[in-house]
Amino acid sequence: MQGHIRKRGKGSWTVVIDLGRDPTTGKRKQLWRSVRGSKREAEALLAQLLHQRDMGIDAPPGRVTVGQFLERWLSDYAQTNVAPSTLRRYRQLIHCHLLPALAGIPLSKLRPLHIQQAYSLILAKGRSARTALHCHRVLREALQHALKWQLIARNPADAVEPPRPGRQEIRTLDPDGVRRLLRAADGTPFAALVHLAVMTGLRQGELLGLRWQDVDLEAGMVHVQQTAQWLPGHGVVFRPPKTHRSARPVALSPATREILRDHRRQQLEQRLSLGPAYSDHDLVFATPIGTPMDPSNLRRAWRHIVQAAGLDACRFHDLRHAHATLLLHQGVHPKVVSERLGHSSVTITLDTYSHVLPGLQAQAVAPLDRLLGLR
Repeated sequence: MQGHIRKRGKGSWTVVIDLGRDPTTGKRKQLWRSVRGSKREAEALLAQLLHQRDMGIDAPPGRVTVGQFLERWLSDYAQTNVAPSTLRRYRQLIHCHLLPALAGIPLSKLRPLHIQQAYSLILAKGRSARTALHCHRVLREALQHALKWQLIARNPADAVEPPRPGRQEIRTLDPDGVRRLLRAADGTPFAALVHLAVMTGLRQGELLGLRWQDVDLEAGMVHVQQTAQWLPGHGVVFRPPKTHRSARPVALSPATREILRDHRRQQLEQRLSLGPAYSDHDLVFATPIGTPMDPSNLRRAWRHIVQAAGLDACRFHDLRHAHATLLLHQGVHPKVVSERLGHSSVTITLDTYSHVLPGLQAQAVAPLDRLLGLR
């Protein structure tokens, strides 16, 4: 018997859950709970208690705290369903910001006011509105699973307004700045990497995970099939792209194809010179001995390249933005730009690079005067 409901009197019910037999005594164990209300409420409690029993939550059923649930959600759901770097970020947000404010509250008694106060506490500690917004997204996702698992009747995070960070204008490089960076990178071990970043808009993880088997120099195409992520204590791990749009073909310019051919030739010469000492992972961008590249080494090299180019603060990720804005300024359709960047929709591209569009609109309407004979 899994569990059942007994009517005690008018508006009163008993919910009984079978907990199996005690391994020591062999006696049958049951959990009894009283409910005052409708039969539907008793049935909802029965389903909730059965699910908590099946999840193996080590707390009296019906009294699971937010902290216990979030820890269980991390281990039972997030650990097997999100990327390692995402899991690490979830743990950081939960342990540093959400648990200090919400851990001891019973999950069934969590209310929107508790959550709103938690966000106020995050801001009071000097953290940004963006951090509070990330906490809201993680908590809402976790509570959505609690709703599906019948641990709660509704998601209290739905009724909360998280802090809204101000819009951050992305930093872009003009053509002169891009040329200076390419000249500064020329002659370094990272020249081909910087060039490919500028000319394709690939993310850093996509570049460091790129294999020669994913590159077709004859057709002038690279196929994004995996990404490289650095995890403390584990080193580099390779994962499939996050979405089906991230797994994409990206066309190469003729100059880029030649640069990759030279890079491949140099890499093969290095492999021959090292012999068995070379650890071949088929990576386009690897260490001198063929192993996956540590992103911290790229960051150090990038700082030197930026300084040599005489530029102010410039992130490696800004090369991705530079690729997009250069294409848009050349009149390339935003849908094509979106596909090259691997955005989930063209809306993201238009929203991210909206600062470029006013100038493009002016360019677009100017020919109408000539077409209609107005100028």
